[in-house]
Amino acid sequence: MRHTVPIASQFYVTAPQPCPYLEDRMERKLFTSLQGADAGILNNRLSKQGFRRSQNVLYRPACASCSACLSARIDVAKFQPSRSQKRILKRNAALQRRRIAPWATEQQYDLFRSYLDARHAQGGMADMDIFEFAAMIEETPVTSRVMEYSQSDGELKAVCLTDIFDDGLSLVYSFFDTSQPQNSIGTYMILDHIDMAREAGLPYVYLGYWVPGSPKMDYKARFKGVEIFRDGGWRQLDLEDDFSRDKNLCEIKSISEQVAHIAMPEMTHSHET
Repeated sequence: MRHTVPIASQFYVTAPQPCPYLEDRMERKLFTSLQGADAGILNNRLSKQGFRRSQNVLYRPACASCSACLSARIDVAKFQPSRSQKRILKRNAALQRRRIAPWATEQQYDLFRSYLDARHAQGGMADMDIFEFAAMIEETPVTSRVMEYSQSDGELKAVCLTDIFDDGLSLVYSFFDTSQPQNSIGTYMILDHIDMAREAGLPYVYLGYWVPGSPKMDYKARFKGVEIFRDGGWRQLDLEDDFSRDKNLCEIKSISEQVAHIAMPEMTHSHET
């Protein structure tokens, strides 16, 4: 006899800490571990419900009085590059992409350090050493690849750690040379992932979280075909919508209620009778 049972996962919540996107806010995250033979299935299913991966952990914002962080993805079929995005593609056309297994190198780390120093010197990763960097790249229990973007002389200009879902590509973390901001390499990597997803027949490119009102996140709303995960489902981003960060206290779901509404994947098991 064959029967299905849901994958059993324990969910936890982090202690409140300062929000990295909104100065007047505290954040907390709902998370679960990602390990074992079912890791890829769990990653696929929960990523469709607003979760993100960091090494062997899946997490989703679960803030007490704020709902600003919205998971975002691009519907590849609806995407058309804007004029400015076409110029970005042209400016970076000489970059050569190399797709490799998730393996950290000193060259990657040097670029990562210069990127942090220029863009996130006060961020949570500012003190990350090469061993922690290697763990970020290499500790992946799911199908992941590292996309390296180099000049013809071999100089590394950008790197993206990418997860491969059953329905798309997910940009887990990216960093790049910031010395020529006019080239917009960060945007270029997203555009290149859209091309890769289209070539592979995958319908979506997952971008992580979009935070209305955060200048750091404005660029994600500039892609045509962006969808956000809101109120339990994916919908087309409409910048005319009300994105108020505050909720009525009566509308805030407890952690147990949030967990109860997570749709877990099922696994088929054989049992002889």
